[in-house]
Amino acid sequence: MSDFEIAVIGGGPAGMISALALARAGRRVALVAPSPSGGDHRTTALMDHSIALLARLGLWQSVRPEAAPLKTMRIIDGTGRLVRAPTVSFRSAEIDLEAFGYNIPNTVLVGKLNEAIASEPNITRFETIADDFTVDKNGVAVTLAGGETFSAELIVGSDGRRSKVRENAGIGVRQWSYKQSAVVLNFSHALTHDDISTEFHTRGGPFTQVPLPAKNRSSLVWVMDTPAAEDMAARPEGEIAAAIEERMQSLLGAVTIEGPVQKWPLSSMVANRFGKGRTVLVGEAAHAFPPIGAQGLNLSLRDIMRLARMLDGIDGAKISARTGERYDFLRKSDVWSRTASVDLLNRSLLADFIPAQLARSAGLYMLSAVPPLRQFAMREGVQPLRGIKELFAG
Repeated sequence: MSDFEIAVIGGGPAGMISALALARAGRRVALVAPSPSGGDHRTTALMDHSIALLARLGLWQSVRPEAAPLKTMRIIDGTGRLVRAPTVSFRSAEIDLEAFGYNIPNTVLVGKLNEAIASEPNITRFETIADDFTVDKNGVAVTLAGGETFSAELIVGSDGRRSKVRENAGIGVRQWSYKQSAVVLNFSHALTHDDISTEFHTRGGPFTQVPLPAKNRSSLVWVMDTPAAEDMAARPEGEIAAAIEERMQSLLGAVTIEGPVQKWPLSSMVANRFGKGRTVLVGEAAHAFPPIGAQGLNLSLRDIMRLARMLDGIDGAKISARTGERYDFLRKSDVWSRTASVDLLNRSLLADFIPAQLARSAGLYMLSAVPPLRQFAMREGVQPLRGIKELFAG
């Protein structure tokens, strides 16, 4: 008999949520992950279906007071090009949701996850790194940095873009980089955000303001070409604040920078497969792309929801040696469609090709002018196939 049923490698939000979801599905889980070091001042926008997962795991009640609802998402064409798209506002009430999702500081989310894991009897945490893995049709052996070993029936790789679990399974990746970086920061502003997130489409990439819990605070992800991002991040805070206010057309009034200004290079990566035998990949071990359209962690949580449904252990069922192949089949369409949509949106903003600008503008005009099409797009944005299910329900 194995020491554990599932070994989860990696302690970011995706790894910790994987461990919790699988433990609540009745599985004995080993989580191999050092304690978070802190210093991540970013926020994460989780959509409605991701919030539902947090609620099922018993986390949402404690996270909710420190999260900001996203009730309206507004897109403004700030490219300054000859062909410009109309401003489009998507309102959650139009599809009977209180909010599309919530913006959560990463420190809050990680803190609550740590507390939940510490009190979960089905999880044993090893606060170290894994040195080696042996995986065959009969099971998994994990060797920790201190030399300790244990066995499991399945290994879940949630150890990031440079995943040792993925490498051990011999799974290759397709990756590409952009000549862009994201400037990430939090700021306060004179006017209230009214739970509205505004995304300006600029020639350098999206400029996205997302509300924080206080009505006069927001987070920002500003994508621009890498030299410009390096220059912006190096400026005095006053100059950065003035540039933000100008880019936002003073929609939120005067701006004050809060905390550090971080810069993250943009790239994308997708594994050639998401599972193999007794190995499965979730989160950035399986896919990673730019912080555009609030897709990153939401896609990772759909990995986890699918895996937890597959491995529900309440009935005592053994974990199959072909779990990886089944999981790979079930995740391909979602991962590749979201990766392609994020890549297409980003490239469309960079393109000076007039037909491409016309196509983007026409698409946004249709969303603005045709309510049923806009509602369908909103439902699909919140959760894949939600819009299609609503059409059939109607």
